[in-house]
Amino acid sequence: MFDETYKKKVLDAHKKARGKIEILPRIRMDTAEELTMYYTPGVAYVAEAVAKDRNLAFEYTSKANSVAIITDGTRLLGLGDVGPYAAITVMESKSVIYKRFAGVDAVPLCLATKDEDEIINICKNIEPSFGGIHLEDIKSPKVFMIHKVLSETLDIPVFHDDRHGTAVVTLAGVINSLKLAEKKMSDSKIVINGAGAAGMGIVELLKTAGAKNLFVLDSAGLIYKNREENMNEFKENIADYTNRKRISGKLSDIIDGTDIFISAVPFFAFESSNIGRMNEKPIIFALSNPKPEISYSEAKSSGAFIAATGRSDTPNSLNNMICYPPIMMGLLSVRAKASNDKVMLAAAKALAKSVGHKLNRENIIPTISKNNPLLFMPNIAAAVAQEVTKEKLARIDIEPNEVKKQIKERIKRSMRIEKKVL
Repeated sequence: MFDETYKKKVLDAHKKARGKIEILPRIRMDTAEELTMYYTPGVAYVAEAVAKDRNLAFEYTSKANSVAIITDGTRLLGLGDVGPYAAITVMESKSVIYKRFAGVDAVPLCLATKDEDEIINICKNIEPSFGGIHLEDIKSPKVFMIHKVLSETLDIPVFHDDRHGTAVVTLAGVINSLKLAEKKMSDSKIVINGAGAAGMGIVELLKTAGAKNLFVLDSAGLIYKNREENMNEFKENIADYTNRKRISGKLSDIIDGTDIFISAVPFFAFESSNIGRMNEKPIIFALSNPKPEISYSEAKSSGAFIAATGRSDTPNSLNNMICYPPIMMGLLSVRAKASNDKVMLAAAKALAKSVGHKLNRENIIPTISKNNPLLFMPNIAAAVAQEVTKEKLARIDIEPNEVKKQIKERIKRSMRIEKKVL
């Protein structure tokens, strides 16, 4: 872990910056002609046009490239419920990543309420200004209901990063790990430790990808149909297609013969001795940050064929930042009305494919720190846009190559803007 010297360095850097984002105009209003065209009286013509057809807001305003990052700060990183003020700095970093790697304008909205209905109503009321909603660091299972209601009622896509982002990057890693291990998704025994946002998203997307032998654990042990303890409607839903033999117990009761173990549970320790009980060529994904359930080095030295964590200082970093910018860019490029698991599956496959000939046991997916985002993020955005169109969720139809061109231009533009910052 980092020492006090590094902590002070981080605090000083943030204090100097006084926030990591700002609003910059895309046009000039220096002359009288510019003022009359872009403000009064000219802007009234635009308002009149949009009043007659609200879809023109995508054409004439920033709605087409704007995302609201929504949080109440109840599950911030590994810190827990630290509230909306503490959440501002994390959401600002998300905004920078959106801009830097996809050219998307993302606005942090940290809410001073924990009430589910109030959060839903806020999102409904701000819909006119945004082309997408990004839910972040909201405690589960509350966030599942928030996502469900918003997805059913809003006319823009609702992306839950802790759930969908984690699932996409994890599935991409699983696809390439199984390829290296010469195993099939449908034949592999996969154990997911954790039934929060990340765990739920992972198991749902694995099912969409064709996984059939799935087991999920929460604090009460193995989840199975009609279990009475610590259940909710979302756990009941995944119990329909996991642990079909209704095995009860804990991790030690199910680890034998497991091909892939995936965990996203902070403060959980995965004993290295479990690796020896797994199937040949065991795959370990320890995703909790900053302290994984088992370190990369210990997993490898204990016999893991492939190991991955959510940290960026070891091989095989499975971090959401690699996928949510291009996913949202893909959704915005076709002015998506909604999204679904098939869209997320397309994103995961595109991310997995982006490794290309560099695929090996220490490089199962690209990383922002090691790879030029211009080489793989446009592919993910294009795959998302194509699948949204296929699912009839797009307002407009754009060729994949045009999506790639747009995101490349936006990334390059953000790079030019970067040179002007502190």
